[in-house]
Amino acid sequence: MTPPYLKAHAHGTQLAAKIQPRAARNQIGEAAGAELKIKITAPPVDSAANEALVRFLAAQLNCSRGAVQIVRGQKATHKLILIEGLDPVTVLARLESDR
Repeated sequence: MTPPYLKAHAHGTQLAAKIQPRAARNQIGEAAGAELKIKITAPPVDSAANEALVRFLAAQLNCSRGAVQIVRGQKATHKLILIEGLDPVTVLARLESDR
């Protein structure tokens, strides 16, 4: 069973996340309700944190950066991210390999 922060989508998987910018290191955190906490070192200035988030998730999920898109929350800490081409079970397994 997949956690509440992952939902199947016609093109892949939707990930609901709460982003913590200016963290000590990029890191996948614990689930916080229906969101996954993700720490990013970049500051939330000029989309730096969003770009760092996309790069970090693409590396964690072993997919291209183009497959990771921020659908909602470009200027907020609560984001909805679409990961194209990966099902929720695969996304979960790859995210948990970092912990």
